[in-house]
Amino acid sequence: GHGDLLGGAICGNKKLLSEIKGHTLKFLGGIMSPFEAASLSKGMKTLGIRMERHCSNAMKVAQFLENHPKIDRVYYPGLESHPTHNIAVKQMHNGFGGMMSADIKGGMDAVRTVMNNVKVFSLATSLGNVDSLIQHSPSMSHFDMSPEERHATEIFDGQVRLSVGIEDVDDLIADLDQVLALI
Repeated sequence: GHGDLLGGAICGNKKLLSEIKGHTLKFLGGIMSPFEAASLSKGMKTLGIRMERHCSNAMKVAQFLENHPKIDRVYYPGLESHPTHNIAVKQMHNGFGGMMSADIKGGMDAVRTVMNNVKVFSLATSLGNVDSLIQHSPSMSHFDMSPEERHATEIFDGQVRLSVGIEDVDDLIADLDQVLALI
């Protein structure tokens, strides 16, 4: 939530746990440190109010992007244009989260302009932070997939993924507006 620790639990049957155990524990460790545990406990106290702000900001950002002439498509379940919006309404009663993707007109050149000129959004592959983050999935998190594999899962060359944080939403929209104007 605050982008300063990694925590969780791995649950499953013995076979799954034995498969995960070696590889996962090698890279992530078996237990969290006392400092991480205390930070996690402290962060959980504000999770609800942070999620309200994430959801509120993300909806406004998604609406801005959906109406922007330099955006082809926005992937956000809170938008009525999203193909599974009706399911999201039934399942997500307190907001639609802070994650979205957007297809920018102009492909890789346009994405490069956006990524190199954002001021409030930070370039990072991490997600769900209090700070707003942006990434280009085809060259970052999904770089090892072929273009055909990416396109089959609707990850296109001109697509960016946003993790909308809890900053002032007008600042977030202004940042996106100024970079889209450069395209």
